Amino acid sequence: MTVDVLCLRPEADFLRTGASPPPTLKVVYRAPEDADVPSLMKQARALVIPAVGPKLASGLFQNGSIKFVQVTGAGLDRLDLPLLKQLGIAVANVPGGSNQAVAEYVVTAASVLLRRFAWADAEIRAGRYHEFRARMVTDNLSGLDGLLAGVVGLGVIGLAVAEALRKNGCNIVYFDPTPRDPKAAAACGAKSVPLNELLKTADVVTLHVPLLPPTHGLISARELGLMKHGAILIQASRGGIVDEAALAAALNSGHLAGAAVDVYSTEPPADDNPLLTLSGEARRRILFTPHIAGVNRQASTFLFRSAWRNIERVLLADEPPLDRAC
Repeated sequence: MTVDVLCLRPEADFLRTGASPPPTLKVVYRAPEDADVPSLMKQARALVIPAVGPKLASGLFQNGSIKFVQVTGAGLDRLDLPLLKQLGIAVANVPGGSNQAVAEYVVTAASVLLRRFAWADAEIRAGRYHEFRARMVTDNLSGLDGLLAGVVGLGVIGLAVAEALRKNGCNIVYFDPTPRDPKAAAACGAKSVPLNELLKTADVVTLHVPLLPPTHGLISARELGLMKHGAILIQASRGGIVDEAALAAALNSGHLAGAAVDVYSTEPPADDNPLLTLSGEARRRILFTPHIAGVNRQASTFLFRSAWRNIERVLLADEPPLDRAC
């Protein structure tokens, strides 16, 4: 069997978005755990993978025929990039395709937490309509307008988030030693500040950094302790950026008013994950989602079509890939 492309995500993902591969290429779809993946890696010229998932074993790429890896998203942490560079395997991603989806997620999650919508839903279902409505009114809950939002990581996604929060009335500060577009940041009124200052002053802190050695554990007990009493945290970057036990403690103590968690140190999170074992009111102050912040129909269509165009560019037109990472 001749194979041009091995794709490690279901064909149905592409069919439902109308993002089909070039018809002249032979594409084989497999799950990463399928037994014949190693042999197919020795036949295919290109590999297509989703950005989310466990790290791919480096041995799959050695003594194989793969010359190009296309990620159908922005994240590259599933790959050993130094090894692939050493092997002469080009890697490309699709940056920016999930910008608006993540921005929409952050605005929505912040509103749900600030105004306790999910908490109210649970209370009403438990028969406490009057009591909880009275509490919501008494607590004088805030919307987004006029709050200070702190964006940690001002890449293409962080910038889109900053712009969306600004449109909803927030003032913006950000922390990023090397922002992608300082002029665009200034245009939306975003001010660069040190991380400690951002944490101490922001009402909403939202994370948008890649998982790298310098960012692993970036938000630990110390950083959470610096945050304003009653602030909220939105974790929609990568698992490992936030110390989950420390976040659970900050919610349990009442120091933080809420947190939205879309990514986890292990996915799916284990049953004993400290965030999942919260009880009482702390349990009501956290919003869980399954690594879905950047996933909606519009984002998926853009990502998948861009990925196949890059495959076509490399395999059929013999041109260098766009958005090459290594």
